[in-house]
Amino acid sequence: MKRQFQQKLGFDNEIYLNNQSEKILERINMFSGKLYLEFGGKIFDDLHAARVLPGFDPNIKTKLLVKLKNTAEIIFCISANDIEKNKIRADLGLSYDNEMLRLIDNLRSLGLYVSSIVITLYKGQPSATKFAQKLEQRGERVYFHRYTKGYPDQVDIIVSDEGYGANPYIETTRPLVIVTAPGPSSGKLATCLSQMYHEFKRGVKAGYAKFETFPVWNLPLKHPVNIAYEAATADLKDINQIDPYHFNAYGKLTVNYNRDIEVFPVLKNILKKISSSEIYKSPTDMGVNCVADAIIDNDVVENAAKREVVRRYFKAECDYRRGMASYETVERTKSLMAELEISTNFLPVVDISKQISQESGFPCVVIELPDGEMVYGKNKKIISASGAMILNALRTLAGMDDDFYIISDNILMPIVNLRTEYLHSKNSLLSLDDVLLALAVSSHQNKKARQAIKMLPLLKGCEAHSTYILPAAEEQALKKLGINISCEPVFIGSNLYDN
Repeated sequence: MKRQFQQKLGFDNEIYLNNQSEKILERINMFSGKLYLEFGGKIFDDLHAARVLPGFDPNIKTKLLVKLKNTAEIIFCISANDIEKNKIRADLGLSYDNEMLRLIDNLRSLGLYVSSIVITLYKGQPSATKFAQKLEQRGERVYFHRYTKGYPDQVDIIVSDEGYGANPYIETTRPLVIVTAPGPSSGKLATCLSQMYHEFKRGVKAGYAKFETFPVWNLPLKHPVNIAYEAATADLKDINQIDPYHFNAYGKLTVNYNRDIEVFPVLKNILKKISSSEIYKSPTDMGVNCVADAIIDNDVVENAAKREVVRRYFKAECDYRRGMASYETVERTKSLMAELEISTNFLPVVDISKQISQESGFPCVVIELPDGEMVYGKNKKIISASGAMILNALRTLAGMDDDFYIISDNILMPIVNLRTEYLHSKNSLLSLDDVLLALAVSSHQNKKARQAIKMLPLLKGCEAHSTYILPAAEEQALKKLGINISCEPVFIGSNLYDN
């Protein structure tokens, strides 16, 4: 018998969607009907927000854009340096240029208007030039923006025909212009300010604002949600701070992060030079962020955010072992756990996975099901620990007997033989992807396999922990299932390539 579960929610998407869209429309009206909105973070699949705000729709930002689609157009920015260096998004394994193309296709499939592409920090980089030619041949409008002369402290040069004026003006037709990018440091802010300069020269009193998710300005500085943001950006050395400009102007405590606070005096002077008036008194004023309004259960949210900090610690440890992060990042995430007065055992799956592995002598992966039951899989026989864990979890959720095999050896062994005998793989263990494909094939004639597949959605939001560093493909597969996976910083073997 299938078990029924109800996830505890801490966030209301409808409240957020309505409030955020209303605030953006108010900001457009504040600037005589033309707003350049710097759109940071992930447009699609904001899984960090979904983890720390249970109930948050990872694609709520696209729904917001769809709600405003008759008002908005989108400009994409990408740094010529990132194209030249073939910079990769670690979370997706895609280069920035390919990620941008993917985002444009996805947004257009929703009926959104992506009008232009800006290649920023351009100084003739060959790869960037070739990329622009490729886009133009497909009918895209492409602009080049070069380094801004005089930036950051020579405001008279920055706000002149030598500075922002040296950039070509991007023709826009709608009151809301979303300026976004495939990743950070892509030139979004400079593009917004350059456009404002050109608009004012044309007699259009355009404005600038920043779409924010984290940190949440009207939650306490040490609220777990804000600390989880620090943990997520520990490698960038982002630090949440009380916004001193906002306190001096209004006498209210609000939260922002160090880079926005540090750059505000420069930005304030640039905006004043462009518009001949003081637009904002603080970096907090610039942001449009209604996240706190939509939190409906603070206890649920705080617990989820604390769990995320622990996961970030394990990620930092594993990345350090892989040679992909500094030990300073590990120390930073460890100190954030200390601030919250938690340790790694705040995730119940951590200690249980270690105990099972120690008692059995095999590496394992443990998952906590929605009702709190712990299910595990061990790295033995012909299936990886992740694959075994998923099969055991699906069997448990479907109410099947422990001794029932969802996938028969008649299906599994031919896959093993193909891998070892014909593809010459030294690894005979079937990965999680192999197991899921075998399960799908089995479901054609196996009723139990069909029942098991129907349980997959129940794994979304479940906590899991591995006693070893999982292969990247298995980790990605678990994330696609919506499982919050963390790993001990231990390699399963001594082979350099396999790890």
